[in-house]
Amino acid sequence: MGNIVAIVGRPNVGKSTIFNRFTESRDAIVDEFSGVTRDRHYGKVNWSGIDFSIIDTGGYVENSEDIFESEINKQVLLAIEESDVILFMVDVISGITDLDEAIAQKLRRKGKKVIVVVNKVDNTERSYRVSEFYALGFEHVFGISSISGSGTGDLLDVIVEKFEKNEIDQEAEDNIPKYAIIGRPNVGKSSLTNALLGEDRAIVTPISGTTRDSFFAKYNKFGQEFYLIDTAGLRRKTKVHEDLEFYSVMRSIRSIERSDICIIMIDATLGVESQDLNIIGLAQKNHKGIVIVVNKWDLVEKDTNSTKKFTEEIQSKIAPFTDVPIIFTSVINKQRILKVLETAAMVYQNMKKRIPTSELNEYMLEVIEENNPPSLKGKFIKIKYVTQLPTRFPSFAFFCNLPQYVKAPYKRYLENKIRERFDFSGAPVHIYMRQK
Repeated sequence: MGNIVAIVGRPNVGKSTIFNRFTESRDAIVDEFSGVTRDRHYGKVNWSGIDFSIIDTGGYVENSEDIFESEINKQVLLAIEESDVILFMVDVISGITDLDEAIAQKLRRKGKKVIVVVNKVDNTERSYRVSEFYALGFEHVFGISSISGSGTGDLLDVIVEKFEKNEIDQEAEDNIPKYAIIGRPNVGKSSLTNALLGEDRAIVTPISGTTRDSFFAKYNKFGQEFYLIDTAGLRRKTKVHEDLEFYSVMRSIRSIERSDICIIMIDATLGVESQDLNIIGLAQKNHKGIVIVVNKWDLVEKDTNSTKKFTEEIQSKIAPFTDVPIIFTSVINKQRILKVLETAAMVYQNMKKRIPTSELNEYMLEVIEENNPPSLKGKFIKIKYVTQLPTRFPSFAFFCNLPQYVKAPYKRYLENKIRERFDFSGAPVHIYMRQK
């Protein structure tokens, strides 16, 4: 779990095209989670039963006076630092350029696992030129065509072989819940960790990004047994002011993927910002249970409706997945700290909840009878049967005659009815239509 692959290279070598092919999307901005800048995209890939995250970085250039290109370069270097495997893309038509050489030099210094991906190899003549790119000094060189997909299967095989098995993750594959505390820098993640554990396991300072490494430890506290993952911030102080938000997303990916429940912290004094929504989106994309903790509530000027207004603001911004528990805390004053653990445990039980098929059908078929799916093109949809699927998050299959005609609004209606009756608060619920 938590494997990250970054695609790097100079501009216009086909990075976004291969990203879209791996994530099976046509448009990264529309169909994939967009990062903290318009040029960063995060996607999920599954190959041979192995999941990993993939990051499409902007084109790397050197000695440019363009401020946007300067920022892109910072993010490319951060992606290189945080990734497990680097796909270094080059162009077979232009051959090895000076900029390719400069990028290769940086990659060699990092000592990362690098695969050179020679793009636009779409005929025999070009395939003969692939061997030229071994001159960049890396062991693995693959010729592909990102447009046609030629060679991408072999490339994916090598990528997943590069991932290392994590002994901690293997040890944690049991029935003990894994909680990840995530959020923007300086929101109080480490303070919450220390408050829950009753010890200073994490470094706490007012400086954003002082946590150096995430830790994964097993605890038995307050009558509960759990693993706790504290998300790391910046690794070195020199990076504190260099695109902090992008870095925090990079580090959060690992913690999110390794967890069952994401405890997402929001700073009450700042409100819900785009970075909070990005992190919530990452948790949703990974089908994790979610608990939202609004920290520093003691610093907010309040009236009788403050809690209600803030809750409604959060729900409006995370819609349509609004069935999420929201806890208002002051970590420094240890207000409602135990409530966080109790709620995370409740969400974990909701993730594991199984509804008997007979009870599910008795309720849902009556719901469907009251509000049948709208007909499409003169064809009527008949849903005959529903069952819960054996997945790690609540998923339900509805068997009908024309599954392709059931649209998203009706699926949301079915999800809401399931939530009303069976209480899946904080847990993602997925609806699948299947051919009867």
